[in-house]
Amino acid sequence: MLSFISIFNLTIFIILTGFYFYQLFYVFVGLFRKSKIMYAENNNRYAVIIAARNESAVIGQLLKSLKKQDYPSSLVDVYVVADNCTDNTAEVAKNSGATVFERFNRQLVGKGYALDYAFKRILNSDEKYDAYFIFDADNLLDEKYISEMNKVFDNGYKIVTSYRNSKNYDTNWLSAGYSLWFLREAKYLNNSRMILNTGCAISGTGFMVSDEIIRKNNGWKHHLLTEDIEFSIDSAIHGEQIGYCGNAVLYDEQPYLFEQSWNQRLRWAKGFYQVFAKYGLELLKGIFTKRSFYCYDMFVTICPALFLSLLNVSINLIFLTVGLINIEIYPEIIQETSVAIMMSVINSYSILFILGLITTVSEWKNINSNPWNKIKYMFTFPIFIFTYIPISIVALCKKIEWKPITHSIAKSIEEVRQ
Repeated sequence: MLSFISIFNLTIFIILTGFYFYQLFYVFVGLFRKSKIMYAENNNRYAVIIAARNESAVIGQLLKSLKKQDYPSSLVDVYVVADNCTDNTAEVAKNSGATVFERFNRQLVGKGYALDYAFKRILNSDEKYDAYFIFDADNLLDEKYISEMNKVFDNGYKIVTSYRNSKNYDTNWLSAGYSLWFLREAKYLNNSRMILNTGCAISGTGFMVSDEIIRKNNGWKHHLLTEDIEFSIDSAIHGEQIGYCGNAVLYDEQPYLFEQSWNQRLRWAKGFYQVFAKYGLELLKGIFTKRSFYCYDMFVTICPALFLSLLNVSINLIFLTVGLINIEIYPEIIQETSVAIMMSVINSYSILFILGLITTVSEWKNINSNPWNKIKYMFTFPIFIFTYIPISIVALCKKIEWKPITHSIAKSIEEVRQ
């Protein structure tokens, strides 16, 4: 029995290490290799699509940051989908010069449906665009955002994502946890993927997609709970490489109330399960038939590997219980399983802390917070990730519906960068 416990724990460790070891390589790539410098020969014409539901408090600042872009304003049109709004979001957007589509549909609810509504309206109009930017209403953009994204698009990438920073890093440990995760995702996942010339992944907001792809899909066809990762996986399966622009900086608002964070990440967890169920086999096929590392990377991204860790802890807890019940017969089980569980927690915390440390140090100047908070939130970052464990378990069993997240931090781009 003791040998079984040791072998089982070692097996789980080897499997998880084997799956994710390449992401350690990504970290070294992000640290020691420079991104390719790109230039644009053409100024392309773009439409900006913003799906907004009761976002009157924040959408004005996004529209102001769009007006401050150093890209020719004549080549950028802004569209806002006021989706099932009960406030004056539509009025605020109109007063800021945006074209507003008001949509009221209580059956087809979610960002994907709002985007599809906007795309179909535009595709059926006389307007022609080379590509579309997709933002959330709480976003803010650096002045060079569109011009920098245009460089990558003009170099042949039909889908491009950007550097994701936060408006409210230092609100509390929750907002900091989100922020560090997205900074790490930008710097040590998408940036490294771009350097290595493999495909990147869309993360929520702040990306561009070509008119060619939108027309091929007849609008926006992705309607699972995480439409962003669904779009990324679908692109990988069809060999459409997503690019990354680290010089295009976007800021968004992170949840800082636990209930709000719980609901959002519950939707994300359920959405990942949905995407895995729908596309997992196709990704596997792409790995072996196309020898696609991009498909492997995306498979690992959506694979619910957390369950391997939970299985590991559960088996050890079962043996610990058996040892406690039969302490006179199996006294050694208690020690071995206790040590195994404790080491699992310590190792997980240590790995996550190191990731947070590396991200904080390398992105120190980009994090809008005081030095003490930057240091403090490195230690709470692993705890933030640990809260995904109960969320993932609940998401497995509970029916989840799309719910809007309330945004209230109405900062200007100048205030965020102070």
